[in-house]
Amino acid sequence: MTILLPLLCATLSAQPIDREAVVRRNNPHVTSLDTLSSLTVGNGGFAFTVDATGVQSFPKMYANGVSLGTMSDWGWHSFPNPENYRPEEALKAYDFGHGHTEFYATQFKEEGRAHGSSEWYRQNPHRMHLGAVGLDLEASEVKDIDQTLDLWTGLIDSRFTYRGHRYHVQTVCHPERDMIAVRVVSTGKKTIKVDFPYPTGKHTDDGCDWDEWERNITSFEGIGTSHTDTLKRVLDGKSRFDTANYYVALNWCEGHRSFVCLKGDTPLWNHNHFDIAERDTAVAFTCEFYQANDLRRSPLTFDEVVAASAEHWKNYWTKGGIVDFSHCTDSRARELERRVVLSQYLLAVNDGGDTPPQETGLTFNSWFGKFHLEMIWWHQAQFALWGHPEILEHSLDWYFTAIPKAREIAQRQGFRGVRWMKMTDPSGTEAPSKVGSFLIWQQPHPIYLAELLYRASDIGNKTRLLNKYNEIVSSTADFMESFATYEADRDRYVLKGCIPAQETLRAAETVNPPFELSYWRFGLQIAQLWRERSQDRRNNTWDAIINRLSPLAAKDSLYLAAETAPETYQDIRFTSDHMAVLGAVGILPQTPQADPAIMRNTLRWVFDHWNWDKTWGWDFPMTAMCAARLGEPKKAVEALLMPQRTNTYLVNGHNYQDSRLRIYLPGNGGLLTAVAMMCAGWDGSQGTNPGFPSDGSWDVRWEGLLPLP
Repeated sequence: MTILLPLLCATLSAQPIDREAVVRRNNPHVTSLDTLSSLTVGNGGFAFTVDATGVQSFPKMYANGVSLGTMSDWGWHSFPNPENYRPEEALKAYDFGHGHTEFYATQFKEEGRAHGSSEWYRQNPHRMHLGAVGLDLEASEVKDIDQTLDLWTGLIDSRFTYRGHRYHVQTVCHPERDMIAVRVVSTGKKTIKVDFPYPTGKHTDDGCDWDEWERNITSFEGIGTSHTDTLKRVLDGKSRFDTANYYVALNWCEGHRSFVCLKGDTPLWNHNHFDIAERDTAVAFTCEFYQANDLRRSPLTFDEVVAASAEHWKNYWTKGGIVDFSHCTDSRARELERRVVLSQYLLAVNDGGDTPPQETGLTFNSWFGKFHLEMIWWHQAQFALWGHPEILEHSLDWYFTAIPKAREIAQRQGFRGVRWMKMTDPSGTEAPSKVGSFLIWQQPHPIYLAELLYRASDIGNKTRLLNKYNEIVSSTADFMESFATYEADRDRYVLKGCIPAQETLRAAETVNPPFELSYWRFGLQIAQLWRERSQDRRNNTWDAIINRLSPLAAKDSLYLAAETAPETYQDIRFTSDHMAVLGAVGILPQTPQADPAIMRNTLRWVFDHWNWDKTWGWDFPMTAMCAARLGEPKKAVEALLMPQRTNTYLVNGHNYQDSRLRIYLPGNGGLLTAVAMMCAGWDGSQGTNPGFPSDGSWDVRWEGLLPLP
């Protein structure tokens, strides 16, 4: 028996993972009207977030929690521009020592036209809340809540008691259409309410102005059948004949609509609250949101949407990567598995659209709903590592839309190639910012992401990807070449005139931040590799920069926040925000320019002395990746599960930051990237699970993951 036991264990460990069991044992369960525990269904480009009733019954109550958003990639709005502000009016000239004047889109403190233009383009466009669909109930009388999101099928099952009646609500989203399906069973009242807010245009909120109605018009476009109502939405219009922004189609699949009650005394076409009462025990309907220029497609039944969702999510979970922590004896493994599984779901729901995602996804607005290109790596890199490169490719293609604007930015600043903006919208317009416009670490991201796509593809697909993304890779590298400044007296290239990822540093004072230096070298190396794969000659200037980039600045055997910041370890400015120095070895491979002994000392100093309450959600996985590459797996696990406010993961799996930023998807994406790396390794790593301790407490089993470079 003693002889056979190792063979039995080896056989058991080789068995395929029961993926459904892993997923379903992490289904979120809600038992109260907790405003931080709302749940979401969606398809990557459209999402619908619900409260404990299974729909959006209490949007005002949840406004400062995980808000009840109905958002999409296409749902954007701009306030009128009566002053005819122009983007160029928000530009300011700078001299950062590159040999020419550079014009940046920035914010102006002084009142005047430049200030007005800067603020208008920062605020506009902003993402819209498309409409709240809920039950007409009083929150204080909702009792006995029992709500579960079935991650395996994408269906939210909600049960509760209201005024003595039991309610059973099922909610699901179509995987390809911006459509939800809802079924309500109860002997109690079932008044479905549909409310349409006007956009707020605020920096961070649920995007709902419930008091504005003059510029917020909803009218019936297609009432008259017994099964379908179509609502026409017009924002900033003057009459019902104005062009629609979008439509909302409700199809009644089960039960009978008794009547439609329009609240208020305003004209029919100026209503934004609709009550639809149902007299049957069960009512089921679908609600689809679509743009004005889209063709209205055939309605679907509730059961058809449920079936489509179940098939979609089964494919997602069975074809991608999966990690099973159930064989681990470390008491923290259960929580880590919960975070991993829920993050896989949330990123597929919020981050799978045709534009890069905003930091709060399709749930509520942050930074006016705009997306940040320095964050795309944290959101999307994991899709390639977890067996879903097609999702990464879908959003990466947006860069083709942005190339003309990115080329304009580079040209007006006196550089070649394309300079990728930081904060933007589907059009690629750069949002003015006193910080974002000076960042550069978003620049190599498309090179890195294209490389991850290439590595994740099969042999027959690699040539297509080389041809498809060659312009993006080469134009991105062209800017990197022209931005690096050669210092002849020291025979080196430097990076200056930028704000690094650790945003507490100033552009005019910062030279050679370590992560950006390392990323410049890595990005140009990958760009050269793409030239070789495409049978092109290596670019001699790129090689010169790779070989002569400045070394990482160090003092007292610790790496500095920048060459110009020797006081790093005495000044709180340099020990708060992102500890980006650790990204130089972690996000990026170990290179001869980064001494592992000095980086290990830096890692340990950061663990012991950093202002961890001044961090963000992706700082923890970045620290974990650095620790893993440096052979410190215990510290890698400690970093992933460090008990800090910004490393909190709510019941629904969202990475909580603070009362302003209640969810933060880059933290979820970073977690998945770090776990994939700790399991599958990185180029040159040895063995399985190199990022986890090998003492037997972390028997992590996984399938379908890829290593980092």
